[in-house]
Amino acid sequence: MWGTIADDAAAESPLWGDALLPGGERREEAVFSALGPSDRALALETIYEGYLVHYGTPRLFAPPDADTALLLGDYLYAHGLVRIARSGDVDAVADLAELISLCAQARADGRDGDGVAWAATAALLGRGALDAARDDLRLRGDASALEHLAREAAGDEAVNSALAAHGRLVG
Repeated sequence: MWGTIADDAAAESPLWGDALLPGGERREEAVFSALGPSDRALALETIYEGYLVHYGTPRLFAPPDADTALLLGDYLYAHGLVRIARSGDVDAVADLAELISLCAQARADGRDGDGVAWAATAALLGRGALDAARDDLRLRGDASALEHLAREAAGDEAVNSALAAHGRLVG
């Protein structure tokens, strides 16, 4: 999975290839993909790497400046969404687009909740079960419904592990 993300980015643009960390410095740690279907792992981790490029410590890349980071993060978001779109699962694409928007809003507002939004989305991707819980976070800053859904779908241990890894990468 990690080689595919890195190789695809490098093939897309020399700028992305130049931003890759050397092989021994990459952190090949899956965070949220373990909560969802295995056939979506590559797409989820590609999108999450884009999120880390924008808001945290990327596992595979070290962009040299803010402009490159912005473009690379957007490329990774789009490339991950394309992977999901190829499956024909419109609901999963909508969930991921909503996740990106919701997390960007939470970050801009200085609110927590992005980790549980990622966890719930990964665990319930494409099932149409997240709207009310996302509204709670978006409108009231309350992530508890998203956390409940994530834990119910994926289990406490898996969610705890993903949130701990997210905390190390995003802080």
